[in-house]
Amino acid sequence: MSDINQIEEGGQAPPFALNDQGGSEITFESPGRGWMILYFYPKDNTSGCTREAIDFSEQRGELERLGASVMGVSPDGEKSHRNFISKQGLDITLLSDPDHSTIEAYGAWKLKKLYGREYHGVERSTFLIDPKGRIRRVWRKVKVKGHVDEVRKALEDLTS
Repeated sequence: MSDINQIEEGGQAPPFALNDQGGSEITFESPGRGWMILYFYPKDNTSGCTREAIDFSEQRGELERLGASVMGVSPDGEKSHRNFISKQGLDITLLSDPDHSTIEAYGAWKLKKLYGREYHGVERSTFLIDPKGRIRRVWRKVKVKGHVDEVRKALEDLTS
């Protein structure tokens, strides 16, 4: 498993190739894509993940105006992502990482505890990646409320 210290601000973002909700392969091999907001979340249709996805969807236009695309990544499959997008009226790209290789590459696959039981899962994390493929901001253990505003503000600061 990846070490959390592997991904730091200023470092190169790990490349990936994942399928989106429609089954199209989305690749990231820096540089040249423009700004990217890549966020990792545990599971479709859960309360925190739904709120975060809705918040990113609501601000998608503003984020795109600032030159950034938004992509969410979870271990859920393409069909789950399609249903999540449809049910919640989402307007963002969701990527499927069932073997969690990209989640691990970004250091977001963690040992977690719930009611005394340990298990591995996704730590809610967001990465702001510049057009040269460098990670400019990292948010770990994200609290959903106000997070998208924080990401937008960081993007505004970096692009002004």
